[in-house]
Amino acid sequence: MLAILAAFAVGSLLLVPLTKLMGPRVFYVAALFPLAGLVHAILSAGDVLAGRIPTEVYEWIRPLGIDLSMRMSTLNWVMTLIVTGVGALVLLYCRDYFRGKHEGVGRFAAVLLAFSGAMYGLVLTDDLIVLVMFWEITSILSYLLIGHYYQRAASRRAALQALLTTTLGGLVMFVGAVMMVVQAGTNSIQEILADPPSGTVIEVALALLLVGALSKSAIFPFHYWLPGAMAAPTPVSAYLHAAAMVKAGIYLLGLFAPTFGEGVVWRPTLVVLGIVTMLLGGLQSLRECDLKRILAYGTVSQLGFISVVIGFGTRDTALAGLALVIGHALFKATLFLVVGIIDRQLSTRDIGELSGLGRQAPTLAGISIVAVASMAGLPPMLGFVAKEAALTSLLEAALAGSPWGWVALVGVILGSALTVAYGLRFLWGAFATKRDTAGEARPVTEWPDPPLGFLASPLILAALSLAGGIVAPMIDDLIAPYANTAPGEHGYHLALWHGLEPALGFSALSIVAGVLLFLANRSGRWGRKGRVLHVYANDVYYAITRSVDRLAVVVTSKTQRGSLPIYVSTVFLVLLAAEGVALLSSTEWKVDLAAWHTPIEPIAAGLMIVAGIIAVRAKKRFTGVVLVSVTGLGMITLFSLFGAPDLAVTQVLVETVTLITFSLVLRRIPARLGSHNGSSSPVLRAILGIAVGAMMAVLVVVAAGARIHDPVSEPWTELAYQIGHGKNVVNVALVDLRGWDTMGELSVLVLAATGVASLVFVTARGDRLSEIRSKVREKIPAGARRAIRHRPIVETTHGPRVSSADNAGAPRAWLIGGQAQAPESRSIILEVIVRVLFHTIIVISIYLLFAGHNLPGGGFAGGLVAGLALVMRYVAGGRYELGVAAPTDAGHMLGFGIIIAVTTAIAPMLFGSEPLTRAIWEADLPLVGHIEFVSSTFFDIGVYLVVIGLVLDVLRSLGAEVDRQLKEEDGRPFVASPAKGGVS
Repeated sequence: MLAILAAFAVGSLLLVPLTKLMGPRVFYVAALFPLAGLVHAILSAGDVLAGRIPTEVYEWIRPLGIDLSMRMSTLNWVMTLIVTGVGALVLLYCRDYFRGKHEGVGRFAAVLLAFSGAMYGLVLTDDLIVLVMFWEITSILSYLLIGHYYQRAASRRAALQALLTTTLGGLVMFVGAVMMVVQAGTNSIQEILADPPSGTVIEVALALLLVGALSKSAIFPFHYWLPGAMAAPTPVSAYLHAAAMVKAGIYLLGLFAPTFGEGVVWRPTLVVLGIVTMLLGGLQSLRECDLKRILAYGTVSQLGFISVVIGFGTRDTALAGLALVIGHALFKATLFLVVGIIDRQLSTRDIGELSGLGRQAPTLAGISIVAVASMAGLPPMLGFVAKEAALTSLLEAALAGSPWGWVALVGVILGSALTVAYGLRFLWGAFATKRDTAGEARPVTEWPDPPLGFLASPLILAALSLAGGIVAPMIDDLIAPYANTAPGEHGYHLALWHGLEPALGFSALSIVAGVLLFLANRSGRWGRKGRVLHVYANDVYYAITRSVDRLAVVVTSKTQRGSLPIYVSTVFLVLLAAEGVALLSSTEWKVDLAAWHTPIEPIAAGLMIVAGIIAVRAKKRFTGVVLVSVTGLGMITLFSLFGAPDLAVTQVLVETVTLITFSLVLRRIPARLGSHNGSSSPVLRAILGIAVGAMMAVLVVVAAGARIHDPVSEPWTELAYQIGHGKNVVNVALVDLRGWDTMGELSVLVLAATGVASLVFVTARGDRLSEIRSKVREKIPAGARRAIRHRPIVETTHGPRVSSADNAGAPRAWLIGGQAQAPESRSIILEVIVRVLFHTIIVISIYLLFAGHNLPGGGFAGGLVAGLALVMRYVAGGRYELGVAAPTDAGHMLGFGIIIAVTTAIAPMLFGSEPLTRAIWEADLPLVGHIEFVSSTFFDIGVYLVVIGLVLDVLRSLGAEVDRQLKEEDGRPFVASPAKGGVS
């Protein structure tokens, strides 16, 4: 089971590149993964029925007791069959649904398969906390699926609504799960159910779990998100909103109802809200004119029905509820797939535009009739068997003295009548020949026959609905072990015929009432009105979200005034208050200071103080930036004096890159400080600055004198080599001992780079490739481009050209981008020097990367050195030269770096070790001698790529993009001459 779950994850990643080769046929490959899960579940049926529950456990987060544990009891097994079986059929159906389409197909296939895998994990996990994790994963993936057509505002709005609703419910559910785990003392669902805790805390936890279940299964008052989710492609509706995602909440109810169904909160909540949902959804479906929305509100109604029955908490209702879950997955997925075929063939779902399809598409109509018959509870369908069981079990509970049994029974009978009515409305709207107001038949809608494969999935599901009723005793044998876990006598069994009993009369009554209600709905104007209620839960949702938005605007306008001095002053004042209180609360201050350790220290410190004071008094921005860098150079000196060459090297590189970054930014800022807006309250600012500096000085002195234990860093030199097999303590700490801290810092770097790029670029990161090289290649025939790909560029009188026999005597271009520079901005000497030194510096950066484990260096220092090499190319040749030096997207570099680092961190988990556990390889090589290689080097490579990506992104955004904007403002854009392909 764990292997299949991992296969889902890997397969979803592979589908995107496979789509480029296979197109929509990639859904055949995607269907193999749920099909594998289905086959495994079928093969496990013998063990499940015999009580030999298949179980797999992989220890994950040991301190919290969280395991990747999979358990296939009867309920898990049935849900697995639904998730994998319907999932495989829907994925096969997608092949024809997306035929002729290529845009976004790979993304859709990958996300849908990932969702199927998440549902597979959700219904099989035995860890309550992991269940919540899968729960939230399904919410995120459903958001992506509902919003597949992201160009449409309706899709984006529906996706966000579903995400906010189900995620909010999931967060509430998480609190309940934590409370349950703490009270039970275990994460295992099976252990919790075997020895259930009790008390007020458990009642509260159950109420919170109910919120999650009700929100996921679209039960009132959370029902509003499901109809809106119909903006998704129809396969999403057939899978997520009929068979899978909405069943997650039902599954949770079925999981806990046998044990906690007698709780104070449980049964009354489910009966009241379930009946309200069933009636409200059924009434509204009679007023819809879109086939998909008819089914959507019908799904809401059916989910209310199922939640009442399966959540009631008795043995017979558990049996009936699970039968309803199976039947609903079959008939409702069938109907959604039918709507998808109609929509795909006719590009409409409006019943007012459909007429006469039944005669033209008899197979499709027959499939729909079978599915609607099962939904309405007509024999010999599985829906009839499940409905009979539900009515009988609720009647028995009512006669046994349960008032909630009477409420549920009456509500289900009324809701069943509505089910029959909107089922008939669906068939009439989709396939009947309509008549106009004068009674004349409307023109028949032309029907292009779909491919036979398009009908396969709904045909199989409809056939299973029919077969399920016939083999009802067999289904009873399969699901009875689950029902027997609930309290009550084991008297009822699923069968197609139980004789003339009250449930049969109730069922017949609901069918007759439903037919009459449908006829009244057609003949009257009631069905043409849009709403059952004047105020919808959807209106409440939008009112709340608008109120939150308005509150955010008010709070932001009051607290975020756009004044950087106010922000900084606020931070400093809070710092003074917090640290001041902490210092004054204790009188046990110890001061143990030495004037200096070497005479160079006071000299460096004095220069730093002087530079800081002059920087404050500087009138020009660049002068202030340079003077601030002087203080950094003073820190470098201090690091060197105290034997920290690694920190000194890193600080030198950081100061250099920072100075360059400031220089790039200052090009778009007035040269003099205060040229637009003068500094206000300079005296107050000076007082605040002096106070903060004094506070930090006192804090450092007090902290240094407060030590009572030996520093934890003393054994690090020895531990760095024993644990990390490295002599550079700083580097080993960053990539091994404190690797998670570095992971967080890498994430901050990626966010910073992305933030800078998004502020500067309007659409996307630019300058991926040299524009000059592309312009040169445009003049070359396509067949000859491969032959000249690796030839050098030379300078000719007509501009840069690829080296050939005709221009053999032309001088070779040192830097291609130099051709785009204005003559007064070019320096041939600089271009030659940069060309000569660039590769050497790159080699040095790689040396620092691999030597950093034992010598000064590492991925961070090496990445900065490589970044400085790119800075040289940019300074010498401009933005086009930067495109030649790094012909890749900075975002790709950042992404690959973080992926390598994360993979290195989590890879040990695949071998049963903790994250970031290092692996060491040792060997004796001829001529080289003994070598050691530590897996944390891969982590350092990720750091190296992220830092290069950061520098490249800064150069592309603050450098190249600003250059382009300045060129456009000057009205002198760089273009290639159309006549000669030269540069002008």
